[in-house]
Formats: sequence, C-alpha cells, structure tokens
Amino acid sequence: MNAEANGGSLDGAVIAVAGAAGPAGKAALLRLAEAGATVIAADADPARLAEAVDAARYAHGGAEVVGDTVDLLDLDATRAWVDKTEKEFGRVDGLVHLVGGWRGAPSFAESDLKDWDFLEKLLIRTVQHTSLAFHDALLRSGGRGRYVLVSQVGAHKPQANNAAYNAGKAAAEAWTLAMADSFRKLGGDDGPQAAAAILVIKALVHDAMRAERPNAKFAGFTDVKDLADEVVGLWDRPAQEVNGQRLWLTPEP
Repeated sequence: MNAEANGGSLDGAVIAVAGAAGPAGKAALLRLAEAGATVIAADADPARLAEAVDAARYAHGGAEVVGDTVDLLDLDATRAWVDKTEKEFGRVDGLVHLVGGWRGAPSFAESDLKDWDFLEKLLIRTVQHTSLAFHDALLRSGGRGRYVLVSQVGAHKPQANNAAYNAGKAAAEAWTLAMADSFRKLGGDDGPQAAAAILVIKALVHDAMRAERPNAKFAGFTDVKDLADEVVGLWDRPAQEVNGQRLWLTPEP
C-alpha cells in the first residue's frame, strides 16, 4: 500500500517529527506516511530512530520517510536540520514536537531540583529550539505550516508531586502560544498563514503497555494511534481556526 493509493490528505506535504523514536513518534510516522506526507523523523537515539523509520517505510511502501539524528538541545544544529530539509525537499509544512520525559517526587516538599534541570531541557529547551528554527520555514509553506505541541493536563491543574513536570509543560505551552501570536501578528488582515497548536492529554497508552498490564484500565489515557489521528487532522483545518488553540483530548479541568 503506498501513499498515492491511500489518497492521503497530506500528499506533497513535508512534515518533521521530533522525538520520532518513542511510541507516539512511531505512531505519528505511520499515520503521516499513510496520509501521503514526506516525513522527516528526528531523534537523539540513532538505533531506535532507524527502527521507527524502517517500520513506517515497511507499513506504507512508496512513502518517503527519512531519519536524521539531531541534537535538539543545540539551536544551531536544529536550524541546520531545518535548512537541510527545506533545501532537499523544497518546503517544510510542519513540526510535530513529541520530545518528552517525566520525573516526579514523593511529595512537594521532597521535590528535587535536579529533576527540574533535567526536564527543563527536554520539555522547554527543545520547544524553544524547534519553534525558533521552524518559524520562518512554516510561514513559507503557503498556509499549510503547523507547529504541534503535545502537552499534559497537569500544566493546568498542577499536582504536588509533579511540580517540575507540570511547570515545564506550562512553560512549553506558553512558549508555543507566543509563537502562535507571532503567526497572528505577521498574518495581518489576512489572518495567520501558519499555526501553532497544542494537543492536551492526560497520558498516553500503546499496545505494548496493554500487553504488559492486561488488567489495567488506563482510564482517560489517549492511545498513540488516536493522538496521531488528531495530529494529521490539524492539516484538515485552516490555520486561522487552529492557531493558538489548545485542543483537549482529555476533559478540561
């Protein structure tokens, strides 16, 4: 089955996925390839990245899925990734940000600020670098540019034992909404010509988790395949409609 046969809604689009080697990244690669996009996958782990890219290529023969090992904690390296992608493929229509990590504490008073140092890099710095690097390229995509952040409900209802994680997610959301405001202002009377949007979840679940815990309910969790569907759906809606929006995949607190 190839992208052309699928009649994908993203035929001709070039979409980058950061954090592509994790379960959510793998699902996104598969779904984007199925929709017809050329997918540019990035991760810091070259072995896991190669496995994810090969799986997407195998599932959708004829789809163009390439992998780049990129250090997203290096702004210059991130900018070089965007420049390379735009030069090679002629355009960049999206960045799906799936870089994540979690550390918690037994209680608020026992929060370890070393966890903040760790999470600040993963949850905030990578968002800063990808958004700054992709901003102009997304504007050049002719209304199709999308920056997609996946956030978590704790950014809006922080928990005592998740202070560092919740604060990091809240900061990443604020940064993404500032990007959306830039798109709005630069669009002028015509409206934004690119969009930055946030998908908010409680937690993610995938088939391997269900296999490991067959009796678990995973209540309120979002399946990584459903998340991938929501990501693709952002290109079916106009930039003006999704720019600066939080799209809730879990009940809003």
